[in-house]
Amino acid sequence: MMPYMLFYNKPYRNQRMNEFGEIITLTAIAVFAVSGVLAGLREDADILSLMVFGVVTALGGGTIRDMMLNVPVFWASELVYVWVALAASFIAFFVYRAFFQAQKLLLYLDALGVALFTIQAIDKVLGLGYAPLIAIIMGIITGIGGGLVRDVLTDRPTLLMTRDLYATPILLGSIVYLALLTFFPTFAFSWLVAMIIIFGLRAGAIRWDLRMPGWLTTKPEG
Repeated sequence: MMPYMLFYNKPYRNQRMNEFGEIITLTAIAVFAVSGVLAGLREDADILSLMVFGVVTALGGGTIRDMMLNVPVFWASELVYVWVALAASFIAFFVYRAFFQAQKLLLYLDALGVALFTIQAIDKVLGLGYAPLIAIIMGIITGIGGGLVRDVLTDRPTLLMTRDLYATPILLGSIVYLALLTFFPTFAFSWLVAMIIIFGLRAGAIRWDLRMPGWLTTKPEG
C-alpha cells in the first residue's frame, strides 16, 4: 500500500487474528465500564444507576461508530459484549472502595480503554473496506465517544473541551498504526506499538499535566 492510498477508499486485508481482536474488544469494554461506574459515584448512588453509566460508557463509542458507518451495531447480535459490560459494572460497584482514594484512576482507566478501543475500531473499519483515513476518524470517534457520553451523563467536564492532551494521543497513535501496517505489513506487534503510544502519551499528560501549547488554543475575549 502506497502512502497516497491513506486518503483513498481501497480494500484492506486485515491480518489480525479474529480471536485476538475479540480479546481487545472485551478488555476495552470492561475497562470503560469500570470507568463509567467510577465517574458516576455520588453519595447514595444506587447500583442500577451506576450500572447504566458503566454499560453506556462501555458501548457508547462503538455504537456511535457503527451507526455512522450504517452497519449493524456490534453488540446487538453479540450479547456477550453487553454481559461483559454488565459484569464489569457490577463488580466495580462492590469493589470501588478499594481504589476510591486513587483520584486519577478514572483518567488512567479511560486512557487504557481509549487505546484498546481505537486499535479495535481501526481494524474493524479497515476490514470493512474503508480507506485508512476513514479508519483513523472512526478510531478517534470510537475512542472518545464512550467517555464523552459518560461525562455528559455524570455532569462532568468533558476531557475533549479542555487543553488536556486527549484526542491528540489517539490521532498520533492511529497514524503510527496505519504507517506500520502500510510499510511493515508482516510486523506482528503494530497494535502493541500503537497502544503504547496512545496510552503512554495520555498517561504522561495525566502524570505531568501536559497540555496543548497556548499558541494552539483559543483565548476568551476580554
